[in-house]
Amino acid sequence: MLKHRGFPGRLSGTDFQFTIRRANPKGVTPLTRRERFRDRKPADKRADAAFMEALWAHFGDQPFERGNLDAGRLSWLFGREVIPAEDPFDPASYDAMLVIDVDAARASFPDVIDGTG
Repeated sequence: MLKHRGFPGRLSGTDFQFTIRRANPKGVTPLTRRERFRDRKPADKRADAAFMEALWAHFGDQPFERGNLDAGRLSWLFGREVIPAEDPFDPASYDAMLVIDVDAARASFPDVIDGTG
């Protein structure tokens, strides 16, 4: 499992995790698309924006390996702002390649992508 050096481990001052320390001995947690409803808590929305900002700062529009990025946090963006960069795609692999869909990310997080955040 690739460890993304320099990537923030969590949202500062919270328990919102962005990375994992070690591979899950029971198997890789698969990425799944989680629905973001309008009534989500503001803290959850801040965590999504901060995670998107970290992804954008670290990888930009280039493909990246899932590695030690937290599956739960990625799943909130997966299928919308973060999409598979390979076909076939294995959602249960630490080696899976992902990429930011810049247009979708700009629509959801304009302050992050346009650099005003």
